[in-house]
Amino acid sequence: MDKIHIVGLEIEALIGTLPRERTAKQPLVFDLHLGGDFSKAGKTDTLADTVNYRDVEEKLIGMVENSSFLLLEALAEAAAQLCLTFPGVRTVNIRIAKPRATLRGESISVEIDRP
Repeated sequence: MDKIHIVGLEIEALIGTLPRERTAKQPLVFDLHLGGDFSKAGKTDTLADTVNYRDVEEKLIGMVENSSFLLLEALAEAAAQLCLTFPGVRTVNIRIAKPRATLRGESISVEIDRP
């Protein structure tokens, strides 16, 4: 299976269960791995024969910036389902890191795989 990777995509979102998290957006970092058969694009060199990663980014940014999930798990599920709506995407792996969630570490993250 071929993969398209979008790594380190930072998006601001209203996320969290604590009262202070419900008042202001905070940065999240997304790593997306979209799986499918992209061999036709390799042969034709035509954008129409693959997934336009710019379209994926734009739709994901719009969805996340307008969301207000409590849990990273719920946001990851919504993001995965959005990615699976793109023609040619058969699988998706998403990791979302929340840098401000940890007391002393770099970040807390959730990772999911969906067929």
